[in-house]
Amino acid sequence: MVFLEERTRRELQRRLADMVHPVRLIFFTQELECATCRETGQLLRETAELSEKIRLEVYNFQLDREQVEAFGVDKIPATVVMGERDYGIRFYGIPSGYEFASLVEAILAVSHGDSGLSPETREKLRRVNAPLHIQVLVTPTCPYCPAAVRLAHRMAIESEWIRADMVEVSEFPYLITKYQVMGVPLTVVNETTFIEGARPEPVFVDEVLSALTPSSESTA
Repeated sequence: MVFLEERTRRELQRRLADMVHPVRLIFFTQELECATCRETGQLLRETAELSEKIRLEVYNFQLDREQVEAFGVDKIPATVVMGERDYGIRFYGIPSGYEFASLVEAILAVSHGDSGLSPETREKLRRVNAPLHIQVLVTPTCPYCPAAVRLAHRMAIESEWIRADMVEVSEFPYLITKYQVMGVPLTVVNETTFIEGARPEPVFVDEVLSALTPSSESTA
């Protein structure tokens, strides 16, 4: 099975030619226990083949416990997009459909080591000094979801306190019940703050930061 058609491959090669620093795609899998692990692995392999600056590493979710714990992976399939350091960018579930664009955007942003966020947003994130875990619940057919995923991942690049996950929620139905998902994108921050739909950057950032108590932001 081939995911990327020749025309798509050529376009991706053109975009990935802009990469600056190498990127590691760290993939956690266990095919016997995971319905989409095989397909996710194939998609990542095809993507990694398009640039010599992309390296794919594959680990077994059950056997490679040291790596699982080091990256804080709690479900599969899981993909870490890592550059010069681990920015906290995670993909849970297959990044297919509209979410494939989110994967490509994450690779490019990590390769450049630059969030691309506005100066105002960067200043707000500079004051964060407590953990923020952002989960953006998506489906592959949602055209509005990549915008939320992209913002969350860029916030993780900008702040070492932030970890941002794309979660393909249909692959993890228990999360649909847990978070009472009625539509996507649904962004869950620190298990306490819920953001429905896509938002412009300033609004999304403020709503994410609302999960922090006043004492969780530096006044420096």
